[in-house]
Amino acid sequence: MKQRILVAVFGIPVILGIVVFAPDWATAVAVAGLCVIAAHELLNAVSGAEKAKRWFGLAGAMAVFTVFAVYCGGARFAGTILPALAAFFQAAMVVLVFVCAVVEYGGEHQLTFTDICAILLAGLAIPMALGALLQLRMLPYGGGMVLIPMVAAFCSDSAALFAGMAFGKHKLAPKVSPKKTVEGAIGGLLGGMLGMVIFRVIFYLCTVQPLHIGWCVLLGLVGAVMGQLGDLSFSVIKRQQGIKDYGRLLPGHGGVLDRFDSVIFAAPVVWLIVSHVTL
Repeated sequence: MKQRILVAVFGIPVILGIVVFAPDWATAVAVAGLCVIAAHELLNAVSGAEKAKRWFGLAGAMAVFTVFAVYCGGARFAGTILPALAAFFQAAMVVLVFVCAVVEYGGEHQLTFTDICAILLAGLAIPMALGALLQLRMLPYGGGMVLIPMVAAFCSDSAALFAGMAFGKHKLAPKVSPKKTVEGAIGGLLGGMLGMVIFRVIFYLCTVQPLHIGWCVLLGLVGAVMGQLGDLSFSVIKRQQGIKDYGRLLPGHGGVLDRFDSVIFAAPVVWLIVSHVTL
């Protein structure tokens, strides 16, 4: 617990500095870096250390080009060659995966169907999901908007932990995550909504831009639900592979996938609500 708190104390200011105060390209670089680390963690967990060493570069490069494609898809690059160029490299990396699968078939380092799925998940799905953070960052008041999925997911995580410790009696998904309880999950939903209500006050004090409280509660609820689903989904992979954590990058938290699994699921849905639901 002490390590988790220390990482949060030092990590939160770093995150705020990058995504709130630095230019949006810094957020793109940070998201790309997280995706590259996540790609290594996922391949190491699913395909093993040896295959991860050989194919991590492919998944990592695909992740970088995917984030690049999201960034170049913004309005500021409309009419330039960059969106088409980013899409070309992204597609080329996908084609290269299957070329490698054909060429290496039957060999010592052949790519199985599971390996291919892991590479595509690490190189396409996860970067596109976290790319929603970048899309939020490029909105008006983007320095605040980008925090919404993280506030909802992380507040939900923390509230679920403490609610589960205090009131947990009924197991939520014992075969997937034995320590999670129904009471903890409910506490997590309340924590996500409360976190967004507090965020609304801070956002107004910083921008003098009022956010509808119902909109904030909705974002907190949906972000918390999707965050908990993301946590459980990545826990399924860990249970199937027989590992406790994806990595040791963040003491007390595990790896990038252990800490950001909830944000991976919450960010795209929050982006859709912010883009299409106006209150």
